Amino acid sequence: MHKIPTLFLRDPENRKRLLPEVAPECAWVTEGEGVATRKYDGTCVLRDEAGKWWARREVRPGRAAPPGYLALSTDPVTGKAMGWEPMGGSTFLRFHTEALAGGEDFAPGTYELVGPRINGNPESVARHTLLRHGWAAPEVAADFAAAPRDFAGLRAWVTARPYEGIVWHHPDGRRAKLKVRDFGA
Repeated sequence: MHKIPTLFLRDPENRKRLLPEVAPECAWVTEGEGVATRKYDGTCVLRDEAGKWWARREVRPGRAAPPGYLALSTDPVTGKAMGWEPMGGSTFLRFHTEALAGGEDFAPGTYELVGPRINGNPESVARHTLLRHGWAAPEVAADFAAAPRDFAGLRAWVTARPYEGIVWHHPDGRRAKLKVRDFGA
């Protein structure tokens, strides 16, 4: 798990603002490659091949990593380390436990943990739930498949929808994202 790059470059004077220039590592999106999917607003969790659950965790420079932490990358701009914390030590454990209570058998992969106590529940779900990354209801998937891939078109498209944003998945594993808040909405 690496931090997903934002499709457009950030303004060096104001990192909350995007410039209408495509980030070089994301040019494949504007070239029509990859599949657009819905970005959910929760917290990322992972079920590994051994069946163990992990929570995404950022560790700021100068802070101690939690026990068992698996650092995967460091953001060169902020110095934050990104990685996985064992779910047993995560502050999200009780919400994750509730999400698992339905008895569903979750395949290895990444999921978004959403619910009443996660980020103010922007997904408006009644109970804590795990949503597989890349999954969407058919009508939502069709809407995302038709999303534009240029700056002005995407600004209008993402700000007109009630979602956190969009994530493109390239067949080779690369990803790119764009959040509605990137446009100040």
